[in-house]
Amino acid sequence: MFTPIWGLSRSICLLLILSVKFSELLYLILKPLSMSYFRPLFSNFMRFDPYWGVFFILLIGIPRFIIVLGANVSGNYNFTSLIFILMWILPYALLNREGRKQIGIRKTKKSGTLLFSFLLGLGICIPVFLLGIGLYGDTTDNWFVYISRSYSGGLPADLSEVRFLYFIIFSVISMIFSPIGEELMYRGFIHRCFEGRFGPKRASEIDSTAFALTHLAHFGILYTASGWDFRPIPALLWVLATFSISRVFFYCKQKSGSLAGSILCHAGFNLAMTYFIFYYILS
Repeated sequence: MFTPIWGLSRSICLLLILSVKFSELLYLILKPLSMSYFRPLFSNFMRFDPYWGVFFILLIGIPRFIIVLGANVSGNYNFTSLIFILMWILPYALLNREGRKQIGIRKTKKSGTLLFSFLLGLGICIPVFLLGIGLYGDTTDNWFVYISRSYSGGLPADLSEVRFLYFIIFSVISMIFSPIGEELMYRGFIHRCFEGRFGPKRASEIDSTAFALTHLAHFGILYTASGWDFRPIPALLWVLATFSISRVFFYCKQKSGSLAGSILCHAGFNLAMTYFIFYYILS
């Protein structure tokens, strides 16, 4: 008498459990699609997608390109810092807490990778420096020689007594502004815009390409005493070098699980570059 009722009750309980499990699974699947990672002011129209990725590449890249080219003429690079500060601000202005985690603004659980990232940044600068010296010596076809002009504008004519002091000042600046700003935007925000559609590897190739092309303003399109000039072979080598460097920055982000890894790798590279400029090129 009770067997059919018991069997029916057990079937109903099993069905309810399966329904709950299915609902939980459906929630996990749809949650990333429905959750907004942007602040309320922007959540109705902004998304992590390639269209916004391209928009921010152009929004950041074009003004920076123009400002840096102008600074190469005037010798005044003060306004370039404003671009880096804008890169700092945008992720915090646009994204909520979960959105910032999505792009890599989070603590790393692998603290040992941070020192590794910094040392790797120091190390990868060495072949870039040696390649420039080996191919082009102390001419302006050497990327570090040309970039050193952005340092020398604010330096005294005789560095012999104050070289270390200015090295420290310029090192601190170069290890803060561009590493934090560029990593938040390129390896962070812009990368995340492409990652959902193309995956992390292809997204890294896209943000690295944008990063490398933007650096043509720093070297490749040159302003010399005879006017504007374009050096195609040195420029191509410089773009390939900055693309490869960018991929290493991304590797450090992946290895550390945080943008802290890529920021420290970038800072290490800039420190080594500043050292080579002050103690070899400007010596």
